[in-house]
Amino acid sequence: MSTTIPSRTGKAPGGWPLLGHAWQLHSRPLEFLSSLPAHGDLVRIGMGPWPAYVVCEPDAAHRMLTDSRTFDKGGPFFDKARVLFGSSLPMAGWQEHRWQRRQMQPAFQSDRIEKYAVVMGEEVDRMTSRWRPGQRLDVTDTLTTLTLRIVTRSVLGAEAQDEAVAEVQESLHTVIDGIYQRVMLPLGPLYRLPTPANRRYRRACERLHRAIDGIIAERRASPGGDDLVSMLLAARNDDTGEPMTDVDIRDQLMVMIGAGFETTANSLAFALWLLSQHPEAEAQVHAEVDRTLAGRTATTKDLDGLTYTRRVINEVLRMYPAGWFFTRVTTTDTTLAGRRLPKGTALLYSAYLLQHRPELFPDPDRFDPDRWIGQNTDSLPRGTFVSFGGGNRKCIGDQFALIEMTLALATVCTRWSLHPDPGSTMTVQVRGTLGPGSLIMTCRPRSKPEEG
Repeated sequence: MSTTIPSRTGKAPGGWPLLGHAWQLHSRPLEFLSSLPAHGDLVRIGMGPWPAYVVCEPDAAHRMLTDSRTFDKGGPFFDKARVLFGSSLPMAGWQEHRWQRRQMQPAFQSDRIEKYAVVMGEEVDRMTSRWRPGQRLDVTDTLTTLTLRIVTRSVLGAEAQDEAVAEVQESLHTVIDGIYQRVMLPLGPLYRLPTPANRRYRRACERLHRAIDGIIAERRASPGGDDLVSMLLAARNDDTGEPMTDVDIRDQLMVMIGAGFETTANSLAFALWLLSQHPEAEAQVHAEVDRTLAGRTATTKDLDGLTYTRRVINEVLRMYPAGWFFTRVTTTDTTLAGRRLPKGTALLYSAYLLQHRPELFPDPDRFDPDRWIGQNTDSLPRGTFVSFGGGNRKCIGDQFALIEMTLALATVCTRWSLHPDPGSTMTVQVRGTLGPGSLIMTCRPRSKPEEG
């Protein structure tokens, strides 16, 4: 379904010599991106000295995301990320992506996710059983540990030892921040200088490599498993018949971990904060989880009874999409939003921008889970809700993440309510992912329905 917005192109104001719009993207990225639809459906900006076009119109975004041969992975974001993640699934060109996805898709089929959900429940139990009435905790940090333990145990089939998880967590934060800095402020040779920040980045990359190499070596020594690592060890290239190298496997696992823990943790932290600020929505979640769970751990069998909880998750993903911007590059001369684009043109799209267009989501900064009642979403144009991307390049773990967030939020809310200090605020932190930063909240136990 197409929007009625007329197709038009434009140029963003305020570019600087050499830097282009890099400073605006670095210093106030969400505000800058949200201002661009006023200048067109396809808006030219400068990413440093290099031009790029921001896709502001949903139908154009849908076409770009569903035609991966013409609009391939590439541009400033992916060029920088490939330094760390190589040609792994999210970074690979369209042709290489096809055979990689076929090798990895079985790890994310519904029967596997059923097994992963058992791990999700065990880890949520482990987390919430350690909480005490009146305890103040950093919700974002606590949930980051939770989601990293889940992805380590389920998808990677590895032990989730506390010290190792903490080291990977710290290293990944440093790496994600480093990649974001290099994309938004393209200072080239300056990132090779031995500054403290550059040294921290390189050390974090080395620590991550060692941790993942250890998982691969352990699985090679004990073959025959059915986790993602074992699948990658058994994979063969469709054209050459060659197996993946250990470096290729490491790249795949690095990106699976990187994409599978911080994004989910941030979304859950946003959800708990928003519920604490909207008592009516919190009451609806509590009523639903009390009716469906009555204090027990949520499982996939409970999903049909957690419809409002799922709407809360959808609204969080709309307001604060973890992957808030990505880039593409044209592989041939083409036309998009009425403009001819030569081969090699860099394009940028932002889920945050598309999901905050007021003509599509009235009062877009308002938290309203009821936006996601069926009849309200039927008229949304394609390319409007792209928190997980779209087309055949859509996030391979989208269902894993949605189920993990729904089950975790429901289980937490049937046992605890979390409350920030009076007068405290939440500030969105824009890095490689959108996050709420540190959220200090106090645990209050909830009575079971029959006791209330």
